[in-house]
Order: sequence, then structure tokens, then C-alpha cells
Amino acid sequence: MKFVALLIPFAILLSMVKGQLVPAMFIFGDSIVDVGNNNDLVTLVKANFPPYGRDFAHHEPTGRFCNGKLAIDIIAEGLGFTDHQPAYMSDKANGEMLLIGVNFASAASGYYNATAILYVSQKVVFISLCTFKYSFIYLFLQNTFSLSQQLENYKDYKNKLTAITGKSNTSSIISNGIHLISSGSSDFLQNYYINPLLFTSYTPNMFSDILIESYDNFIQNLYELGARRIGVTTLPPLGCLPAAITAFGHGSNQCVARLNNNAISFNNKLNHRSQRLKRRFSKLKLVVLDIYSPLYTIITKPDENGFAEVRRACCGTGLLETSILCNQHSIGTCSNASQYVFWDSFHPTEAANKILATNLSNSGSSLIQP
Repeated sequence: MKFVALLIPFAILLSMVKGQLVPAMFIFGDSIVDVGNNNDLVTLVKANFPPYGRDFAHHEPTGRFCNGKLAIDIIAEGLGFTDHQPAYMSDKANGEMLLIGVNFASAASGYYNATAILYVSQKVVFISLCTFKYSFIYLFLQNTFSLSQQLENYKDYKNKLTAITGKSNTSSIISNGIHLISSGSSDFLQNYYINPLLFTSYTPNMFSDILIESYDNFIQNLYELGARRIGVTTLPPLGCLPAAITAFGHGSNQCVARLNNNAISFNNKLNHRSQRLKRRFSKLKLVVLDIYSPLYTIITKPDENGFAEVRRACCGTGLLETSILCNQHSIGTCSNASQYVFWDSFHPTEAANKILATNLSNSGSSLIQP
């Protein structure tokens, strides 16, 4: 028995003792999975103030774009983690906490690296066109972490982990840990659709091709750095987000079909490219996690899923508020977010995230198998 234990890498043995199904989780992407990496950036795109986090532990905002837990938090708990993977830019990301993985995600990032750069000014244009406010703020903003920068942070993390646990154990943690990616929504909603330099030069189909090439390169880079278990989420039904209906629905309260069709087209390409990547890298476990279908079902059948409000988000008027526009002075914020599908005009409530997390965990179950 002792001999067998010696053959098991330390990282795997430690996770087994702790009751974790995998040794670590690594998260990349945008605001759907950002747990606070933007907190110390000079940017509009952050959520480290009330009422964000009002239903989270200790009722404190952490940088999560939600009233409570993100789907990624719930997934981590389901895998046996007693702590959530910390934001890499936070003080918590050090010492033994690095052993369970970290979260590199940054709100406003995308597969298209310029999204994180252009979002700063484009966000202000989007807000000012709809509310005629805040257009002066852009002079004081800086960029968020692009997906490329997140990859650089991942490399830096590996060096720190190696210093703590050694090269062999680091390799084991990386190869047996789950890498999750949630990206692409900001590329369309906060860049392509409102950026004349893009929508006059590329059709949605052409732009999605650019994003898929970036996705392909990102997966290859992760693989070269030792990742073997990777899950990537599809785009959600973009046209059903409250902010998208407000901005692109031409006065309608219905989902914007054009945007949803673009998301479906991208998701088909994502599936096709992922299959090709798996054929190329025989040791790669790559799973496409469908978030479009379960969220669309919640939105179109709210009563069956326990929700009373779909069109409006909980925060403020629920039509446009997100980030700094969703604050403790926002008039109209609901008292019971569990009745709402969306917390702010872009992001689901914890109640919706619980349903999404169950669906994502089921579709990604192969990632935890030997």
C-alpha cells in the first residue's frame, strides 16, 4: 500500500485526501467568471462595490458580477473544493492557496485581444448613447487583462507553483487540473456591434472566424504549457440579455434574433474547431460546455424554472445597468434577486447560476474521469 502511495503524485494524493475530484481549477475569460482581477485596475469594468455581492459570503462585494456566487464557484464546490480559486491579482493568490489553482479571468476581455483595449472607450460610448452620461470618464481609464495577458499570468503562476511544490508536482497539478474558458460575449456585445471599425469591415461570420482562430491558438498554447483537461463554454443567447434587448431591440421586449443567430453560428464553429483540436492532440480532453441552451430555456420558460422576471435585471431599472451603473444608489433595485434570471443587464443571478452550474457540470463530467 505504501508503495502504491509513492507512485501517486503528491498533488493528486493531496487532492484525494481533501476530497477534491481534481487537484486544481484554472479559469480564464471575461466577467462571467471574473472573481476580482479587475478590482485594482483604473477601469469602469469592475464590481467590487455594493450592491454586487450582497448575497455572497459576509454580504461583501468581491469583484464578482453577481449578487452572489458565480456558476464557476458552484462548480468548484461540487468538485469538492472548500475554497474558491482566488483571483490571481488578489492578495489571496499566494502560498498554499496556489495549490488549488487560480482565476485569471478579467471582465471585458475576449478572444479578440483588442476588445480588452477598445472596451475602455467603447463602453463609454455605449453608455453615453443610451443614457447621455459618463462620457467624460474615458480620459481616466486603463485597460483590462486580455486573454493573451491572462496566458502570461498563467506562465507566471506556474513559476510560483514550481517554487512551492517542485517541477514534478507542478506538472501533475497542471495536467490533472481542469482549465475552464468563458469568452466571446464581450467581443460581440462590447466591441463588434458598437465598433464601426469592425462592423463596417467584417460581417458577423467573418468576425467569428477571427475569434475562432484566436481560440485555436489559445488552446494550443495551453496544451504546450501542460494543460490536458480543458472545458470551454459556448456563447450564451446574446440577444436575450437585457442590455442587448435595450440597445439592439428597437423598442421590442423580445430577444434579438440577429444576435442569437450570430451566437449559434459561432457556437457551431467552436464545436467544429474543438473536434479538430482533439484529433490533432491525442492527449487533450477538450469539452465544449453548452451554456446557450440551458440559459435560453430559463429565459423562455421562466415559470418552469422558478423565476418571475426575465426582461429586466434586478439592479436598477434592469434595462442597462452593469458595473458602475449598478451601484447602491441605483433606483429600483429588487429586494429578492432569486426571482430574477439576471442580476444586472449582462449577468445572471446566483439563482440562475445554480441551474447553469448543474448543466455545465453534467456536460463536463468527462473532464474529471481518469
